Formats: sequence, structure tokens, C-alpha cells
Amino acid sequence: MDDIKTDLGISTHDICVQHGEKILASQLLLIKNKGYDFAPPFREMMIHLYLVGVMWRHGESLNLVTNPREHALASLRTMLVRAGMSDKNAQKRILFLNNMSRTENGSDTLAVTAGYQTMQDDDSLAMIFEEYRDETRVSGVLWRFYNRGKRIMFIGGGVAAFIAIWFVTIFIPSSSGIAVLAAGLFAAALVVIPTFLIGALVYRVKFKKTPASTLPRS
Repeated sequence: MDDIKTDLGISTHDICVQHGEKILASQLLLIKNKGYDFAPPFREMMIHLYLVGVMWRHGESLNLVTNPREHALASLRTMLVRAGMSDKNAQKRILFLNNMSRTENGSDTLAVTAGYQTMQDDDSLAMIFEEYRDETRVSGVLWRFYNRGKRIMFIGGGVAAFIAIWFVTIFIPSSSGIAVLAAGLFAAALVVIPTFLIGALVYRVKFKKTPASTLPRS
């Protein structure tokens, strides 16, 4: 990372991080009461991409010897580590965000562009989320539906397998180990497969009843 000290002895990454945190804090206040309901991973990704744009533009005023965009990604990595993420996971996150920060034709995505163009107390972050407000694939409703289904499959399947193994072991003690294991797997499948099929049906009826829109990019 290109972490250079200014004349005041302050890291350029620190300067960008402080600026990014200041802008983000003001933007989060503006969207606090707008009722956005997005999947947490999507919301986090949009905010991170937005910060890349914010710190990219700010870095251009620091006379950096490296690419300001790359410096912004490195600054975001610093921010993530300070927030408690391990350096290894932060590096993986930055690689992911770098891939997600460009469209197929190589231009910057909406979130990065909005962050780059933001002004203090404008509605740039709200503008990003408004673009995705009716996008089912990133909604909080779908995220919660998915998580509930996943818990039902894992917990229900595990309980069913345990009961089946217990039943076979107690009431059919002559059963081989393979037979006991097969009974557990079969019982788990009786829970997991129907739950998955019902979930897929509900998703198709409830969440795909209107054509999915293409996620907007800029």
C-alpha cells in the first residue's frame, strides 16, 4: 500500500479514512428515516463502493504518487481492519470490491461514481439506494426468507437425522453402522428436500411474479 506521511506526519490513508467517515456519517443521517430495507451484504457493499469513490476523489487533492483509485481501495482496507476485520479478510474484501466496482465495459459502477461526485450533505447515497429500492434480488425481505429457510433445513434436518439414528439404534440394535447412517441421512432428506422445494416455489410465486430488472450501473 502507498501509505505516505504528509508534512504534518499524518498518513495519507488516515486522511482519506477520516474524510470518508465524515462524509458517510452525514449521508447515513440523511437516509436514516427513508425506510430502506436491503439485504445486509448488499447494503454493506454499496456503502463500501461509495466510500471508494469518496476517498478516490479526496486522494486526488493529496498529490499522491500512486493511482488515487488504488489508494482509495487501500484506504478502505485500512478502515476495515480498524473496524475489526482481519487483514486477510480485509484483503479478500478489497479484491471483491475492486471486481464489483466496474461494469462489464470497464466503467465505474453507480455507487463509485456517486461517491466520487458527492458533496457534503447532498443526497448521493440516497440516490444509489433509490435505484435499487424495488429490486427484489437485493431486498431485506428476500434475505430474511432465505435465512429462515436455511435455518429450517439445517436445524430440522439435523433433528430428523438424530431422531432416526436414535430410533434405529434403540429399536433395531442389529442394524449395521451403514444402515444407521443411511437412516439418518434419509430422515434429514425428508426435511431438507421438501423445505427446499417449498422455498423455491414460494420464491417463484412471491418474488419472481414480476420480471427482474437489470441492476442499474453508471
